[in-house]
Amino acid sequence: MKKFNIRKVLDGLTAASSSSSATAQPGTPRENDVIQETLQSEHFQLCKTVRHGFPYQPSSMAFDPVQKILAVGTQTGALRLFGRAGVECYCQHESGAAVIQLQFLINEGALVSALADDSIHLWNLRQKIPAILHSLKFNRERITYCHLPFQSKWLYIGTERGNIHIVNVESFTLSGYVIMWNKAIELSTKTHPGPVVHISDNPMDEGKLLIGFECGVVVLWDLKCKKADYRYNYDEAIHSVAWHHEGKQFVCSHSDGTLTTWNIRAPAKAAQIITPHGKQPKDGKKPEPCKPILKVEYKTTRAGDPFMVLSGGLSYDTVGRRACLTVMHGKSTAVLEMDYPIVDFLTLCETPYPNDFQEPYAVVVLLEKDLVVIDLGQIGYPIFENPYPLTIHESPVTCCEYFVDCPAELIPALYSVGSRQKRQGYSKKEWPISGGNWGQGTQSYPEIIITGHADGSIKFWDASALMLQVLYKLKTAKVFERARSKDEKANTDIVEEDPFAIQTLSWCPESRMLCVAGVSAHVIIYRFSKQEITTEVVQLLEVRMQSEFGEGDSPDPGGDQTPTLPTPGASSSPQESELPSQPSTGSNSSDGPRDNIPCLQVRSSPLKQSPGYQVELVIQLVWVSGEPPQQITSLAINSSYGLVVFGNSNGLAVVDYLQKTLLLNMGTSELYSPSDPYQRQPRSPRKARQPSGATCDSNDGCNTSEDRCKSPTSGSTSPCNSDDERKQKFIEKVKFKSRRFSKTVANDFAKMSRKISSSGEQKSDLDTKDNSFTRSRSSSVTSIDRESREAISSFHFCESFPKKNDNLMSPCLLVGTTQGTVMMVALSLPPGGDQRLQQPVGISSCGTMVELKGGILTMALLDAAGALLPPSYEPWYDPNASDEEKEKSRRRRPASPPSSQEGQDSQFAVLCSEKQAKVVAMPSQTRIYKHNITETSFVLRADVVQIAGANCIACFCANGHIMTLSLPSLRPLLDVNYLPLTDMRIARTFCFSNLGQALYLTSPTEIQRITYSQETCDNRQEMLSELFTPVETPEAPNRGFFKGLFGGGAQSLDREDLFGETVAGKASRSLAQHIPGPGGMEGMKGAASGVVGDLARARIALDERGQKLGELEDRTAAMMASAESFSKHAHDMMLKYKDKKWYQL
Repeated sequence: MKKFNIRKVLDGLTAASSSSSATAQPGTPRENDVIQETLQSEHFQLCKTVRHGFPYQPSSMAFDPVQKILAVGTQTGALRLFGRAGVECYCQHESGAAVIQLQFLINEGALVSALADDSIHLWNLRQKIPAILHSLKFNRERITYCHLPFQSKWLYIGTERGNIHIVNVESFTLSGYVIMWNKAIELSTKTHPGPVVHISDNPMDEGKLLIGFECGVVVLWDLKCKKADYRYNYDEAIHSVAWHHEGKQFVCSHSDGTLTTWNIRAPAKAAQIITPHGKQPKDGKKPEPCKPILKVEYKTTRAGDPFMVLSGGLSYDTVGRRACLTVMHGKSTAVLEMDYPIVDFLTLCETPYPNDFQEPYAVVVLLEKDLVVIDLGQIGYPIFENPYPLTIHESPVTCCEYFVDCPAELIPALYSVGSRQKRQGYSKKEWPISGGNWGQGTQSYPEIIITGHADGSIKFWDASALMLQVLYKLKTAKVFERARSKDEKANTDIVEEDPFAIQTLSWCPESRMLCVAGVSAHVIIYRFSKQEITTEVVQLLEVRMQSEFGEGDSPDPGGDQTPTLPTPGASSSPQESELPSQPSTGSNSSDGPRDNIPCLQVRSSPLKQSPGYQVELVIQLVWVSGEPPQQITSLAINSSYGLVVFGNSNGLAVVDYLQKTLLLNMGTSELYSPSDPYQRQPRSPRKARQPSGATCDSNDGCNTSEDRCKSPTSGSTSPCNSDDERKQKFIEKVKFKSRRFSKTVANDFAKMSRKISSSGEQKSDLDTKDNSFTRSRSSSVTSIDRESREAISSFHFCESFPKKNDNLMSPCLLVGTTQGTVMMVALSLPPGGDQRLQQPVGISSCGTMVELKGGILTMALLDAAGALLPPSYEPWYDPNASDEEKEKSRRRRPASPPSSQEGQDSQFAVLCSEKQAKVVAMPSQTRIYKHNITETSFVLRADVVQIAGANCIACFCANGHIMTLSLPSLRPLLDVNYLPLTDMRIARTFCFSNLGQALYLTSPTEIQRITYSQETCDNRQEMLSELFTPVETPEAPNRGFFKGLFGGGAQSLDREDLFGETVAGKASRSLAQHIPGPGGMEGMKGAASGVVGDLARARIALDERGQKLGELEDRTAAMMASAESFSKHAHDMMLKYKDKKWYQL
């Protein structure tokens, strides 16, 4: 990411623009004289912190058996390193080429990666953020296989041409020693053997190198003599090779599903040929060919039969069968089915030495979308419980929210109910990948991430201290009946697949109330309870939201032109406030349009609800005269008021979830008051609504009020801006598409950004007359696309002044639309207790408060001192607890001061749209600050957040910029070109939170967390986990007295004498290019003292060990000589006295 520092520049950059756009009104003091802003550019810096989730598109894997660290490479050039639970690290190769192989320098804190662009890289893992020390780019040959022997500094590299080159990992230079393919194979061979697919040295003799060629030829090469000792030929292609630890046998896996075992001194014929999954014919013929065995590992045990682990090799007649891992142990063969195709696997062994009994204890299996570790030590081979957060993508993520500094008791409460959901049958042993240490960060505030998924599930994650752990999973689909077959599927669905997918959610951490909206135009309200209950009948409310774009060409006098609003004194009739217990009485016959039918059917049988989130109420939008309900675009819940509000392109609805009644259901245009300068005329008259018994409509249970605001009946018309419509269409796609992300939409995005900049703002500047202008509309229905309707885009519950120049505060609802209008709705709540459950809530629309360019994204309120005024809430209580306990906890949070001094503003409304931000003084509704965020792009996500003890607006633009603006003066504090928007996923999942934290889904399987806080960036080094920890390398296996006496055991090789420059010479300069790592000289010096220094120390230790072994051999030889002398003297004595009698002695 390109970094640039804009401090010192930004603080005074827009002082002129801010002051010029801040128009002081009579009687209103200048706000910068009143509120002292503390945030400066020095408080902000942008950097990535940590990446969670499963590595997207994995391609390779390696394991350090001493450090116990796992490395995974991906097709996009990413590296993910895993240690114990909570120890994770992410790195990225700049080229973005696929990682084809990884090799650890075991217990050295270093890793070699080989990429598909024929480059190899040395990573230093001894620092918290790993860095590349050296790179080597091959120019003339393609890399196919790498091998680094244990405790060696020479890396063997096999190529597509069949040659083997040798690289010194200390200096990353090529040796002049090269094994050419034409010298390795027999001279009589007429064809090229193909690429090198395997390289390994004999476990007992480092001077002998086993080379596998793709064609089926295996060569045992003598490194000292520079010739082939033996050649082993088989007529099927080779995929992998594995040694027996004694170095006398090796096993090859082939493309026809066979395994061949070879004795190294008998190259003429394989000692054994088996087809593990082949059907054995009775007449002794060759078994039927099977699928290729892609990899085999051969691991020995001291006490029993060896293990042979292989992937692939299934019979061709097993069509549709999932990928399998086969474990052969003695006479038993276990076939373990995997959920996804196998990318790679590794057998974890007790020793890092290849010439000792391997003692395998686990198998790590890397799948395309999962990581599985199998316990080889228990009967049935159970899997280990995975401690990493690798299930983010279990079902595709459709929405995401991030909450920082939550109530402290939330995480334990969610964990306690979530722990009961865990699967059983895992291995009882500890997770074997246990390396590294946690960071020592000072941040201790609770963080929670909520993800909504395509299958209707919602997951709560503990994201504290740069870690991620799933706490609790909620399945919203349980509320609905599931169609058993295609024929049974309702033709009322508005989405073909994933009808339960989560569209958006609203969560109140303090009250633990949760409200979710799904793609099938349904809303579910949940309460949190620690007790299990059984709900006999799921409470259901059906809402008929009618489009204001009717099909009639002439006004209908009987139409519902004027909204009817409940008031404090009005009471709804008990019949209409009751919930329908019977199915909807809508029509779905083939001869008429579908009407009053919801998209999903709520289950009719009793619902057992476990501790955790339990359904309080289900709200469903229904079909209207053959038109499906529009998907919900915005949602908010307030526990203090007991209200939930949701909106779409048809309008908005307010539901009292305590009384289970619909309070308000009106079209967007009806929210405008008659004298509203921003009023919008419906493009064609609305039809009369036909309320049904089981459906709530806007005229159900409501009485008119004298002081309510009526809907507009007239408005001016003028042609629409087509570019504006196209832009609006695209924004709708970005925000509200359920889960499919097409390339055409992504391309659309780039075109739109360019189009917006070229079209500029051809329409008149909306802010030249903030308080007196009319917005033009086209009266033609046919020329307007459905997606360009004015939809509700955001809500904000607050305690404020409903009308201009009011001096009495009351509960309010701010409503923002996709056309940039912010409207105020006044709420009148009955007293608490029983009256709250019996008397209706009054609602009245107070018209437009202000207008901005672009759709409204976020709204908030500040008090006179500039402090954030969060929405009021009710503390959590267990709905299934006793009445006494409920009353103890149900104390409403104290409201804000109830009144304002005459003529003085005591609040500031902060409003941010896709184009600009404004701060409006309340109750005078005077705009005091305005800032145009972007002219050439548009904001995708904006949040009012707290950082460094103050508040600011954080914005993420479609052009990749992340910006922050001070409050209330809207001074730019940060502007970094961070991430060009290349994927719809990023647009829909990006979210800011408090204390400088933010996140987004960087791939379908991974969450990327970033910070825009200078303090967090400074502390990041401490907070990150350590990968490398000093660990003693295990002792080498003892050769034993007799092996030392009579020869045998591992034969060492001084590779320096063979491959060094003095003997082998220099390699051709044109073969490969050395590239120093980006860490610079300091990084290389650090590595020299680290990796290379340790290699030198290891070599000295080996020399000392060899010297001691030599002394031991000398002492053994002396003992042998002494024994022979003693034996000779004893023999002579025996001969001397052989024939003498006892009396002659």
